[in-house]
Amino acid sequence: MSNSKITMYLGLVICATIAGAQAPSPTIYTITEAGAVPGGQTIVYRNGSKALMISMMPAQGTTPAFKTYSLYDIAAGKSWSWNPEDKPIQCGAGTYQGDWGDPFSMTTELQQGIAAGKLKSAGTAVINGITTEIYTGSDSGATEKIWFDKKDDLIIRAEASMPGGQSMTLANVNKVSFAPPPASFLALPPSCAGVKAPPTPAELIADETGDDPANYVGNTGPGSKNSCSVVLRVVSAKTMAPISHIQVVIDTAVFPDNAPPAYTMGVADDGTTTYSGGHVVEITNRVHNGMVKLGLPPDHFMLGVNVPLPHHGGGIGLVYRQCFAPTTVVLDVVKDYGQEDQSQDYLWVKAGKNAASPTP
Repeated sequence: MSNSKITMYLGLVICATIAGAQAPSPTIYTITEAGAVPGGQTIVYRNGSKALMISMMPAQGTTPAFKTYSLYDIAAGKSWSWNPEDKPIQCGAGTYQGDWGDPFSMTTELQQGIAAGKLKSAGTAVINGITTEIYTGSDSGATEKIWFDKKDDLIIRAEASMPGGQSMTLANVNKVSFAPPPASFLALPPSCAGVKAPPTPAELIADETGDDPANYVGNTGPGSKNSCSVVLRVVSAKTMAPISHIQVVIDTAVFPDNAPPAYTMGVADDGTTTYSGGHVVEITNRVHNGMVKLGLPPDHFMLGVNVPLPHHGGGIGLVYRQCFAPTTVVLDVVKDYGQEDQSQDYLWVKAGKNAASPTP
């Protein structure tokens, strides 16, 4: 089960705890669910911050049956996947944010649907030996029905009938245990032990800044509703030393639907860049020791910071304002400064040692 199933097919925006249930969701369990494909099955084993999801797909036509094992380090936001029947076993590793597939994540969505009147109580039923409360409703032309185990705060079954009559089973739990799974289930196979997951976004921020990643947010929308004065600081990753040899351009004209105008850029041999188009203005003459005041920009605007390299020009991109203080700092962190693979990240500073703009 996953958040996307309910969101995609039911159109329900349901993100709080079940009515009257304040206890946190269980973190020790084994839950077995029938798959969307007849004969398929998913088993989730969890003990604290470690979880193993086994997905089994039956043979379909010329495609043979197969299994996928996915081990999650929930606290670290990392995962590993493999097919245990491969010889030798090949492991893939990755990172993730948000829901990893916790069966209880659908439970945490139910409350607002009930509170909004989209779901109504429709009696009780016993499903796979489990007593459930039934909720029914409709949204955007779809009719939905959910069987909820209030004792364990778990959705046992969820179905939706889409416009046109197509019926879909979104969840179908048939077995639940709250005993700890065997520790061996939550360990990587030996052939995967050396496979390292890439750094998480938080780990990248910590590496770039040498600071607590909780003090920063990346350049993601929407922009903050409250206004603030913004100070841009251009710094080298890890050392956080200011970079003074830069160009800065800005376009604060408000454009609809985040659809900025076309810009034209010309690049000199030394990497300096000319910009034209829209309402772009170069403010390089206001830069002091790698820092420049951007004034009171709107909630989204165009910003270009060129750290010149020979024959490599700068660009301009959409930035979402984030306000954490009357004057908020946005860092342009330059990785591999001066190298051919030089790259840049915007980080808005929420708190900590970089939250105050230094004196120019």
